[in-house]
Amino acid sequence: MRLLTVMYSAFGTLLAMSQLAASAETVKSFYEGKQVRIIVGFAAGGNSGLYADVLSRHMARHLPGNPAFVPQYMPGAGGLVAANHMARRAERDGTQIAITSRTAAFEPLLGNKLATFNAREFNWLGSAFIENSVCVADGKTNVRTFDDVRAKTLVIGASAGGTIAMVFPKVANQLLGAKFDIVSGYKTGPDILLAIERGEVHGMCGIGWGLLKQRFPDLVAAKKMNVLFQIALERAIDLPDVPLVHELAANEEDRRLLEFLAMPQNMGRPFFAPPGVPADRVQALREAFVGTMKDPEFQADAKKTGLDLDLVTGDEVHGLLDRAYSIPAALIERAKKLLAE
Repeated sequence: MRLLTVMYSAFGTLLAMSQLAASAETVKSFYEGKQVRIIVGFAAGGNSGLYADVLSRHMARHLPGNPAFVPQYMPGAGGLVAANHMARRAERDGTQIAITSRTAAFEPLLGNKLATFNAREFNWLGSAFIENSVCVADGKTNVRTFDDVRAKTLVIGASAGGTIAMVFPKVANQLLGAKFDIVSGYKTGPDILLAIERGEVHGMCGIGWGLLKQRFPDLVAAKKMNVLFQIALERAIDLPDVPLVHELAANEEDRRLLEFLAMPQNMGRPFFAPPGVPADRVQALREAFVGTMKDPEFQADAKKTGLDLDLVTGDEVHGLLDRAYSIPAALIERAKKLLAE
C-alpha cells in the first residue's frame, strides 16, 4: 500500500512537472518571433519613457520566446489615453503592455469621467519604483518654506489635470492655505524645469526627488531649488527636515485625506497588461518583469540612464489598489469634492 502511495505521488509530481513544462513551452512558442509593444502614456523625454526604453532593452531575455520589446508613445490626459487604450483597444494576447501615471489607477475611484476603465481589471506586472515627489520653488524667489507660500503667491507649472503636478497644488490651495498660481499645459517635468529656468514659472509640485537629483544634480547641489514639502508616505532619507504634505494638515481628518491622495506614490512607475490576457502569459510577463528588475545588466543600464529602482511586484500593486478601493465612501466623496473644486 505504501508502495502504491509513493508511486501515485511520484506520478502526480511528474504530471504536474510535465504540465508546467507544456505551459512554459506554449508561452515560449507564442512569443517566438513576435514583438511586444510598451505603450507609454506620456510624450518622449519624460521619466516614464526612460523606464520603458531601458526595460525594452532587457526584458526579452527573461520572457520565454525572447520577443522584441518596442516602446510606443501615446500621450494624453495625464496617462489616461494610454490606460483607456489598454482597457478597450489593446490586444488581449500579451503583445501589449503599458506604463502610465501612478495616479491613473485612482482616477475611476475619484470619479474622473475620462478614466473609462476598471483599474483592478488590469493585469499589473509591477512597478519599477516607489516615488517620492517634492514641491519646489526657484531659489531666486523669496519662497523658502511652505509657510512662505501661505503668505505670498507662487506661480508654478503643471501638466494635465489628473497628474500629481496639478492635483497637489490645487489641494494645497484648498486644504492647506497655499497660494499657488497654476499654469498648466506642460508635457513633462523636465519641460516645467526648463520653464523655471526661463522665468515663465517659479516652481512646481510633483517632480520626483530622484529625478531632480539625478537628471538635474547642479540644481540640487547649488541649492537652486527650495523644497517646500514631500508628497509621499515616508520622508526621503536625505530630506529629513522637509515635511510630508499630510504633516501640514490642521486636523486628523485632513491628514487622512492627504495620506489617501499620496497613496499612488507607492505605484511609482507601474507596468501592466490589459484585461483578458491568458493567465499563463500574465504569469510569464510578471516573472519576466521581476527577473528584469533583478538583472545586474538592467540595473547597470538604469543607473547609467539616471533611473532609481525599487521593485514593487504585481501582487503588491493589486494589494495597494484593493486597499485604496476599500477606503470609506465618505472620505472618497470628500476627496472628489475637493478635487472638483
